[in-house]
Amino acid sequence: MRVLVLHSHPVEESYGKALYKQTLESLREAGHEVDACDLYAENFDPVLSRHDRLAYHDYPGNTAPVKSYVERLKQAEALVLVTPIWNFGFPAILKGYFDRVWLPGVSFELVDGKVESRLRHIRKLAAVLTYGATPFRAFAAGNPPKKIVKRVLRAQINPLRPVTFLAHYDMNNCTPESRARFLEKVKTAMEQF
Repeated sequence: MRVLVLHSHPVEESYGKALYKQTLESLREAGHEVDACDLYAENFDPVLSRHDRLAYHDYPGNTAPVKSYVERLKQAEALVLVTPIWNFGFPAILKGYFDRVWLPGVSFELVDGKVESRLRHIRKLAAVLTYGATPFRAFAAGNPPKKIVKRVLRAQINPLRPVTFLAHYDMNNCTPESRARFLEKVKTAMEQF
């Protein structure tokens, strides 16, 4: 299966980068073809410009500024997000990816005023997330990233399929042992993906 792995952490020595590398390694070991998309390393521009917004609904012209990213998304059979959660949301670069790449005609189409998905070719979805917050604080805040993954993205891809959701909470108080356990959990889950 061709798996698009989206990563959004700017620090090469970070735990987030270690999770990304483990995800790639485990998916490859499982026999998947992996498209490793490190948004920071690729210098992805997350800014939806005035021009981009004005052309937003004009498919296929709307894809020109992000053509290579659109092609990679269209070729994917599975999607894995590996990202930190900052202020109960995705890093700006990942949010910008969704704003600029998941365009009308690419990820959805309006048909008689209703949204129809164009991502049904993606058969599996997973997220590997790190939170500074505890599970309770994330729950109390409504845990928007979890809802985006398990409800919004899932609905756009395939609402009937399960989602692999892995989260290491309370990174502010983590230990080498908790990080090692979570890394092993990610390894196992991605080998079985």
